[in-house]
Amino acid sequence: MHISEGVLSVPVLSAGALFSAGGVCLGLKRMDYDRIPFVAILTSAFFVASLIHIPLGPSSVHLILNGLLGLILGWSAFPAILVALTLQAMLFQFGGLTALGVNTFTMAFPAIFCYYVFASAVRGENQKLAIFGAFLTGAISVLLSGLLVGIALVFTGSSFIVAAKAIVLAHIPVMIIEGIITASVIAFLRRVKPEILRM
Repeated sequence: MHISEGVLSVPVLSAGALFSAGGVCLGLKRMDYDRIPFVAILTSAFFVASLIHIPLGPSSVHLILNGLLGLILGWSAFPAILVALTLQAMLFQFGGLTALGVNTFTMAFPAIFCYYVFASAVRGENQKLAIFGAFLTGAISVLLSGLLVGIALVFTGSSFIVAAKAIVLAHIPVMIIEGIITASVIAFLRRVKPEILRM
């Protein structure tokens, strides 16, 4: 769901950079530095999951796993996503350095939103509620990311309205897939290493 280089207007790029800088600062401030290796492992999982792209106009469709990242890392998802996107932009030209702020925000903000909405259910005693909450986290985080990408495009120019709608619609299958993956990973972690969800 990377927005390509040279697509967005300067005000949208500036707003994205500002919001992302705030999120990254909060994430670093709240990060327990003993967890840096753990955050790095999840950053690499996010990096690998979003490497396979299907181009779609000024953006692309791919797995994101931002909801899962948000559930496990909380605010640390912001710096984790920033690092992964920076490496993707530099190594593979996915997105771009000027669009890095917007791309970070469109993926990290939904992760934080879902963390606050669903983390208590996912960490609770009720197994079925936890799995359902994890599914919703995966699906809703992708939906919100698609909507934020669409909003960024529309604020750049009305000519992107059709592309914005296409991006949101194209991510409906990804929402379902991400929901299933997130629910499966959370079910596995609750069974074998539940302390990860309470860190």
